[in-house]
Amino acid sequence: MLDQYDKITEASAAIQARFPHQPAVGIILGSGLGGVTAAITGQVVIPYAEIPHFARSTATGHAGQLVCGHLEGVPVIVMEGRMHAYEGYPLAQITFPVRVLERQGASLLIVTNACGGLNPHFRTGDIMVIDDHINLMNDNPLVGINDDRLGSRFPDMSAPYTPELIDEALAVARHEDFVAHRGVYVAVTGRTSRRGPNTASSVPSAPMSSACRRCRR
Repeated sequence: MLDQYDKITEASAAIQARFPHQPAVGIILGSGLGGVTAAITGQVVIPYAEIPHFARSTATGHAGQLVCGHLEGVPVIVMEGRMHAYEGYPLAQITFPVRVLERQGASLLIVTNACGGLNPHFRTGDIMVIDDHINLMNDNPLVGINDDRLGSRFPDMSAPYTPELIDEALAVARHEDFVAHRGVYVAVTGRTSRRGPNTASSVPSAPMSSACRRCRR
């Protein structure tokens, strides 16, 4: 764990050399959302293979690259594809890019994914804004020797997802007239597929809560 600080510095320097702008927002795109990058202007694309210490994204549909630029005038760095526990990566490596985004200066992290829903009132394609999570992965990215340069031993998890942004997201849904629920995300290792009377669709792996714990540092 104590070598992560230097690895983050190396990865950050490699990105900075090709995109010398401080991002206001870091965005992690989940399955099916890669098309979002088409709206980014002034794109600088950096494959993960060209960033020191970045793992490779092997999941189908995950391009495995950073797309840097401006989205609606806001400087962003977007992860087009992520790493998952079911790919065999430890959580410390899965959350490594989040630490790098923070080092780059991103003060806001937006994380998305595609997953199944246990609420029988949800329908395929519905959006859910996460306001909390339950970790059923029997692991935590903060396990191990703590490096105080990277954050507190015990980060505040009383409000892991920013309440004001949750309210804003739901307000946008109401204004634009599309379905958006508010709910709790259950993190499992994956890749598991269950279909039956109590499950809406497949249940994937869960980097969401891991990224959240890291960003709260």
